[in-house]
Amino acid sequence: MLRSDQRRAAVWALYQSDLLERPVEAALGGEASAFTRSLAALARERQPILDRLIAEHAVGWRLERIAPLERSILRVALTEMLYADELPGERPISPEGAIDEAVELAKRFCGSEAPGFINGILGAVLRERRARAAAGG
Repeated sequence: MLRSDQRRAAVWALYQSDLLERPVEAALGGEASAFTRSLAALARERQPILDRLIAEHAVGWRLERIAPLERSILRVALTEMLYADELPGERPISPEGAIDEAVELAKRFCGSEAPGFINGILGAVLRERRARAAAGG
């Protein structure tokens, strides 16, 4: 199974978990890969941190106003951007790659404004993290 398919499965599991108010593990099918399970579980575990980042960078939007599918896409992309070394696999995706994957998911499954919105939030987080790293923090 392609990594992009596994990412999409993690997004759908988080989305279903939120909508149905059930554990993310219950939303994952028995055929879910180790990568998908780890990605979804880590995104759920780090959700308070991820949601804080989303809220800080979603200028003019409260987290609750962001569509559930878009929130799930953002959480999965941020998980890979920030915690790639904690996920199974040989080569973690680059932060830019995580952003590209998220934008493609938004193009395919969300409204016409979602790709730009998602790109803007993820790009802002990436720029902030790189600036902080360059400043030694």
